[in-house]
Amino acid sequence: MSRMDKKTFNCEKELTLAVIGGKWKMLIMWHLGKEGTKRFNELKALIPDITHKILVNQLRELEQDLIVHREVYPVVPPKVEYSLTAQGESLMPILDAMYKWGKDYMELINIDKTAIKESF
Repeated sequence: MSRMDKKTFNCEKELTLAVIGGKWKMLIMWHLGKEGTKRFNELKALIPDITHKILVNQLRELEQDLIVHREVYPVVPPKVEYSLTAQGESLMPILDAMYKWGKDYMELINIDKTAIKESF
């Protein structure tokens, strides 16, 4: 059951933004899409400014929205891995386009690249 089931949207763009919007979701998806399956602490290390609680919440939402797959292995200590689903993979061309647009825009407005933390 998706967390979007009980929500009403005026258009498809609203739904898309509800699924991928927010400060951290696109970075999570980017890392999973570009680098493959990751464990929680690996994602946390790749996104150092995100808090533990927010990363948990964002991963849960992405899982509920069928963008991220959470695989729990029956071992001690527990092992959990995150990866993109096929639906999540389908977002990668959009994220690639957003990355390119941001890079081009940064050059257009002459932002000092050293002032931006490189997360990609």
